[in-house]
Amino acid sequence: MHTTLIEPTQLATRLTDPSWAILDCRFELAQPQWGASAYAAGHIPHALYAHLDEDLSGPVAASTGRHPLPEINALAETFGRWGIDAQVQVVAYDQGNGAYAARLWWLLRWMGHSRVAVLNGGFAAWQRAGLPVDAKPATRQPRRFVALPTANQVVTTAELERALARGELATGEAMLLVDARAADRFAGENETIDPVAGHVPGAHNHPFARNLEASGEFLPAPELRRRWQATLRKVPAERAISMCGSGVTACHNLLALEIAGLSGARLYAGSWSEWIRDPARPVARTATPAR
Repeated sequence: MHTTLIEPTQLATRLTDPSWAILDCRFELAQPQWGASAYAAGHIPHALYAHLDEDLSGPVAASTGRHPLPEINALAETFGRWGIDAQVQVVAYDQGNGAYAARLWWLLRWMGHSRVAVLNGGFAAWQRAGLPVDAKPATRQPRRFVALPTANQVVTTAELERALARGELATGEAMLLVDARAADRFAGENETIDPVAGHVPGAHNHPFARNLEASGEFLPAPELRRRWQATLRKVPAERAISMCGSGVTACHNLLALEIAGLSGARLYAGSWSEWIRDPARPVARTATPAR
């Protein structure tokens, strides 16, 4: 069973195995239909396409962030339609660095399905290995997916507000909030996606790119552990809360923590784009030094 990463050569041996489901999660925030077009032009054989906005997120509302979590029953129906049940090994991939594939990885784990891994290096690594590509749309027989949501994996904006009011975000006593956005966005120096720049007061910055080799593959587990221990210091991983702009690349940090053997961190699903929905919520625009 693969629960974090899988290498292209490992996946290549299971392409025709009906007990394996492959999901193409390629996406671009600035071009929401790019991923579907890329899939149509060529994908890993037998892969289905998973759209971030349409399949891996719920409806956006006035109080939510840009990629709210799907409703549990709707997500279970989607997984079943993709031919996933408790016995199926799922492999998710995107264009390279796992930023979008990690969202599907986390959603499945949240729903109680641990047989899910991200393709290390994504479609780029698959192509570098000279492995086959297919342009034909794939299909799978539907299965019954039973949702068994894991409790206490999601932190709400209200919980963060209470922790901030009690001074707990500054100390890390109850939770350590870690933001996966690039350092310039975290500092409020360069915001091109959301209407307000900055970060949640008391948050710390660990850009998801710090989990990666230059090739887009994940760093080895010992190096990930070293980097994450520097970010966490002596705060247990169970007290870490991962956030980003909209709850997507935050999942990349959660995957990196899992690879590093530092389990138990939770997701602030609404993330920055939900936090700033209420102008009364405080915003910090001075860079916080990385822990």
